[in-house]
Amino acid sequence: MEQKVIYSEQLHIAVNPTEIITVLGSCVAVCLFDPKTRIGGMNHYLLPLWNGNGLKSLKYGNISNERLIEGMLSVGANLKSIQAKVFGGAVLNIDEKLSVGPRNVQVALDILKEYNIPIVSSHVGGDKGRKIIFSNQDGGVYMKLSR
Repeated sequence: MEQKVIYSEQLHIAVNPTEIITVLGSCVAVCLFDPKTRIGGMNHYLLPLWNGNGLKSLKYGNISNERLIEGMLSVGANLKSIQAKVFGGAVLNIDEKLSVGPRNVQVALDILKEYNIPIVSSHVGGDKGRKIIFSNQDGGVYMKLSR
């Protein structure tokens, strides 16, 4: 099985058997899976919303999530059967109001709701980072919390 590591501001969509791996802190990863076609994809974004200045970058949740969904559909996934799993959004500083993590999570929830994609699993918030391994073989996710 192929393995693909993605970093902040990246996404990967897999048609062939693949494990997609990333490490998150306040960033968020959305894993999408179509169980009928076994197409899976994952993104990793740093900030919630693109403000219109500069380039539309995968750094922003609203851009990254829409590109992930569009990319899945472009290689044959069916919007009606896609399921989502959402991870990350830790609060890594003392002042929760300054932390971007919860806002990153909210962007994922809002966009998935807009596309009517059900969230079947999530592990968000807290104060620890996460390592995520997502397989498009069965849609499974292995997650390990940092210490």
